[in-house]
Amino acid sequence: MISKIKNYIFKRYFKKYQIEKKIMIGHSHFLNMRGKYADLKKLSNVDYKVFSQNGEDGIIDYLIRQINIDKPKFIEIGVGDYSESNTKFIFETTSAHGMIVDCLKNFKEKVKENTKIWKGQLEIIEQQVNSKNIINLINSKHFFENLDIFSLDIDGIDYWIIKELPKNFSKIAIIEYNPIFGIEKHVTVPNLDNFNRTDYHYSNLCFGMSLRAAIEIMKEKNFYFVGVNLMRNNAFFVSNIFPKDEYFRNLQVDNFEEIDNANFQESRDKNNNLNYLGGKKKIQEIYECEVVKLDNNNYKKIKIKDLYNIK
Repeated sequence: MISKIKNYIFKRYFKKYQIEKKIMIGHSHFLNMRGKYADLKKLSNVDYKVFSQNGEDGIIDYLIRQINIDKPKFIEIGVGDYSESNTKFIFETTSAHGMIVDCLKNFKEKVKENTKIWKGQLEIIEQQVNSKNIINLINSKHFFENLDIFSLDIDGIDYWIIKELPKNFSKIAIIEYNPIFGIEKHVTVPNLDNFNRTDYHYSNLCFGMSLRAAIEIMKEKNFYFVGVNLMRNNAFFVSNIFPKDEYFRNLQVDNFEEIDNANFQESRDKNNNLNYLGGKKKIQEIYECEVVKLDNNNYKKIKIKDLYNIK
């Protein structure tokens, strides 16, 4: 019994030590990088991970500094237990006001285990978000008022949620997309309230929207595209109230051909084992899945095998 208590205490304090170490290293990195932001030409040059899943922390720091945001107000939907997320570094270091949303069971308790929630004002909402409840959810906490960062990553009906949002809903937006769909197709998965990527297809490969779909729907919301992370699964947007030629004068927006190379392999077989499919095998694996073709806002359901001419 005593050994179990000692082990628990050790793990708890070790986790806190690891968090503080990450914050210290992150601070040091960003202080070194910020003097270079004004002349930055490629978004990939600031890709850097502290608490984000990939390099989103570095890109976010660059974007908020360029439009002069010191204490961001944020919403992040799809955060897991908040140990790896796009806004955690911001919350831990700026005493920010934020809302995080996830359908993870016992979400609040899990967040409290690895976050010093006393450091700021953090609304923790355990709920599955869909296109019908997104507006009421955000309005109930008055988060559309001067929102700085909006991050959406739910591996599902992200497109349909964004479609319900008002124009200029945030200053900066980070939107997950599915690189498997390619750079030319304008598609998303159907608008299903309880969408689950594993239930929709065992491979976990058919979810979300294409990059083109993300860019087009964000144009409708008065945002412009500034690039993607190095992993090639999150797209970054800035509101048109911060004109690119004024705030990001030297930034060269990623060419589509340059970013059509997402090489991560997370596919699973029918027994839920990783099988590491790559290249065209990914799209071939989900050829029977149904998606929605979005061209000219004329929504049409179509099977992937017909959309991509897979036989």
